[in-house]
Amino acid sequence: MMSTDRGGPVGPAPPATIYGGVLGELDQIDQAVYRAIAATPSPSLDLIMSRLSSAADHSKLWFAVAAALALKPGQPRRAAVLGVASIGLASATANLVGKGLLRRARPDRAGLNVPAGRQVRMPRSTSFPSGHSASAFAFATAVGDELPLAWLPLHTLAAAVTYSRVHTGVHYPSDVLVGSLMGTGAAVAVRYTGRALARARSDRGS
Repeated sequence: MMSTDRGGPVGPAPPATIYGGVLGELDQIDQAVYRAIAATPSPSLDLIMSRLSSAADHSKLWFAVAAALALKPGQPRRAAVLGVASIGLASATANLVGKGLLRRARPDRAGLNVPAGRQVRMPRSTSFPSGHSASAFAFATAVGDELPLAWLPLHTLAAAVTYSRVHTGVHYPSDVLVGSLMGTGAAVAVRYTGRALARARSDRGS
């Protein structure tokens, strides 16, 4: 696109201007989706989403699933270990690295009229990315890769937890989207690291 000066073309817009414009537009879309969810009455969902969101605080929900899996030796126990390890990496990446690099303020629930009946405790940490979403998709991906039959139910639950963070007003949609991607990446990293260590032990033993 050509910029103009007094009606004449002077060359394309600087990349920084285009980049800034794209980011600004994406932020407007992000906030528009947040406002639309806040403005949509959903009394039947409000209690479910608030309880689900709270259940995932400090990964309590995922640790409970891992504990149940660990009761059965073999593949389920291995899946539980991989799931917990993935949560650890995802949580550290999202909360210690991600939130430190981009210190985005939490949404203004009062100003945006998020219904009181769906609200949960507003965390004190910054908003981007979502640690809940990172942990949810890290666990679902790690366990689902190890136990294929669990892949769909776990990812469905992870998606519900992720959405609940926007529904209850504590995150913008982009926060949970990026957190989900980070969690998936953490699970992949843990899986490949585990396989590499297993091959190294096998090579030493042969």
